Formats: sequence, structure tokens, C-alpha cells
Amino acid sequence: MPNILEIFGYRVFFWAKENVEPIHVHISKGRPTINATKVWLTKNGGSLLANNNGKIPTNELNKLLEIITTNYGTIVDEWKAFFETEDVKFYC
Repeated sequence: MPNILEIFGYRVFFWAKENVEPIHVHISKGRPTINATKVWLTKNGGSLLANNNGKIPTNELNKLLEIITTNYGTIVDEWKAFFETEDVKFYC
């Protein structure tokens, strides 16, 4: 499970067997959990909230989404490297 970013005590990561889905990351406070918040990366370079299962407060979630969007290229590169692929599927 690659840990991509750490922001304000939140961990941005993806699970090792999720490359069958479009590219996305999970966010959890501290240690990664199965109930983490999920964010899709979009084809146009943005991010889209899939769910907020981690119950991250709105003001913090908005900042996290901005940072994820800012680090879009890094996240895509990490996904490609970890899953050893150039073929990345996007949610939309």
C-alpha cells in the first residue's frame, strides 16, 4: 500500500490491489483504514469526492482536495510506477 502524501496528519494512499478501478486515492487520519474517504482523479487533472466515509470535516476535506489536485501529476506517476502500467483509467 503506497503512501503518497501526508497532509495535516492525514495520509493519502491507495491499496495495492485496486488497479482494476479507475485511478483514485484514499484519505485517513493516521493509520490507513478500510473506511477511508475516497477521491477519484479525473481525466482533466482534477479530483472528485467519491465518499467521505472517514467523516473528514468539510473545511479540512476541501483543503485536502485542493492539495490532491495540486499533486495530480505525482499521484498519477506513483500509480503508474506501483502498478507497472502506462494505461491509467480515469473516473471521468
